[in-house]
Amino acid sequence: MIKKILKGLLVLVLCLQAINAFGTDWTDIQAFLIKKISPRSSSAMTGSEFAKSVSAMDRSVREQAILSQIVKGNLPDFLRRLKPVQLVETFGEGKTVTATIFVMPDYLAVGSDRDFLLMPMSLFTATEIAVRLGFILPTKKIVDAIFEQSDFHLAPDPMPPGSRMRSVAYFSEHNRVIGKQRVALGCPLGALISGHKKDVVLTNRLGETIGRIAIYGWHRLSGIPIQPLTIVHGANYADYSHGIRLISNVVLIDGEPRSIYDVLEDPKLATILSDEGPIRKVLQLMGIHHPYPTQPVSTSF
Repeated sequence: MIKKILKGLLVLVLCLQAINAFGTDWTDIQAFLIKKISPRSSSAMTGSEFAKSVSAMDRSVREQAILSQIVKGNLPDFLRRLKPVQLVETFGEGKTVTATIFVMPDYLAVGSDRDFLLMPMSLFTATEIAVRLGFILPTKKIVDAIFEQSDFHLAPDPMPPGSRMRSVAYFSEHNRVIGKQRVALGCPLGALISGHKKDVVLTNRLGETIGRIAIYGWHRLSGIPIQPLTIVHGANYADYSHGIRLISNVVLIDGEPRSIYDVLEDPKLATILSDEGPIRKVLQLMGIHHPYPTQPVSTSF
């Protein structure tokens, strides 16, 4: 685990140096921030095909399948078009600092632009994907900022609770509901949208109670979230209402590239991105031990 973290930090340092070299050219920065996302194969499964292939799988096997598909690049192209979101903080001495983060316009999905499935997943799978692709999970404050700056707000549409909440059938049905909302609003793929899922987030509570997943959000159109920050569920839990929004691990602080890990742990700067102050041991929170093998498995059947 230590070697993995150190290797990740080295890669991040090289990323920051490269972005400095690019200057303010957004096209170059955008391309660099997503360079660890593999191209999608023309023969990759669509969202509908993936849903059918995993519908009868045991949960742990399904999680491996999700991991395998996304790290191989089977996610819609529009998710690669990151959106800048700004958070501004004025400190006690009157100095104002602006942080610019780069976020996926929607939640992680499997499939193509024409046929994709927004995919709930366990904390273990979410962190593994994020680290492999050069991203991180958001904080509660980041989720609020994304909602405030979204191009479109989708109204939450809770489905009847029960054991089926964790089934692929429920995931697919909620996906269809969200798709209809998109069409009704005239929301194009790649626009920054929010309100349709709860976010899986980072919080110090995860370090205080090991083995939990933190969820927050599902904002009403008024901006008030249905789901307050909670860690009531175990880390393996995922239901239809959960979404994984990835945030690039590079943040601009007053235009200067910094590691978002460093900023989240900084005693002063962390308040820009977190209403809890510094997120303690954020690297460890993003590198939680997996209880199942993480070697990608084939789902082409």
